[in-house]
Amino acid sequence: MTQPLSGRPYLKMNGLGNEITILDLRKTGLGVRPEDARAIAADAATAFDQLMVLFDPKTPGTDAFMRIFNTDGSESSACGNGTRCVTWALLEHDARMALTLQTAAGLLACSREGPLSFTVDMGVPRFGWSEIPLSRPMADTRAIDFSFVTSNGRTLEKPACVNMGNPHVIFWVDDVEGYDLAVNGPVLEHDRLFPERANISLVQVVSSDHVIQKVWERGAGLTRACGSGACAAAVAAARNGLTGRKVRVTLPGGDLMIAWRTSDDHVLMTGPVELEHRGTLGASLFETVP
Repeated sequence: MTQPLSGRPYLKMNGLGNEITILDLRKTGLGVRPEDARAIAADAATAFDQLMVLFDPKTPGTDAFMRIFNTDGSESSACGNGTRCVTWALLEHDARMALTLQTAAGLLACSREGPLSFTVDMGVPRFGWSEIPLSRPMADTRAIDFSFVTSNGRTLEKPACVNMGNPHVIFWVDDVEGYDLAVNGPVLEHDRLFPERANISLVQVVSSDHVIQKVWERGAGLTRACGSGACAAAVAAARNGLTGRKVRVTLPGGDLMIAWRTSDDHVLMTGPVELEHRGTLGASLFETVP
């Protein structure tokens, strides 16, 4: 049966290679089910790491309420790369330099830095074990009591944990290429220590203002970039005294600049976006919903 989403326009974008599809449902009264998200993800034209769906604002002064779907139909409360793409889309024909979006995690202030460069205020990181969340108390989430033997027999241990609107686990390594994150990531994501699953990062500290990162995203898999993951890595590195509070994070797709502001502890993420194509959702996408 054809779903009401057929015929709706979409934008296919990316932020540092993090594949983003944007669906604007403001003023339509339509919704998106997990099975709809999975169907959109399964088509080559609309395939995504995250699906950003815009709804009518819930809070005065905001531009939209945003829900974020992963490829498996699950939801996330944060996606920095996707939020930058949404900001470009909403400001494409608008002279304004800034706007405010709302997600389940709170309000996101977004601003234009250049034609294809945007900054998102990702809010305040949370460090309490129950806020991340973990399934048992941990006295210090800068380095939790946890270890994992990888597929090549090496040990990952004492990761930092941060919630940046979604749960992140950061392992410090000498070489991010020394582990098969595509194999180990899904096992770690579903470990019983992480009751809401977790985004898993390998981070290599290069200097006091530069780190290299690879991310296995919860519900999406191995991606070329993860905005909230870059924020989590930068905050965790600074919190452990490995870097300062302004860090260049190099991901497979490119660089993000992260600044953990001292005045209010908000994390600012700056990076590029790219429009790949525009299209319309076809009825055939929803004829057999996986």
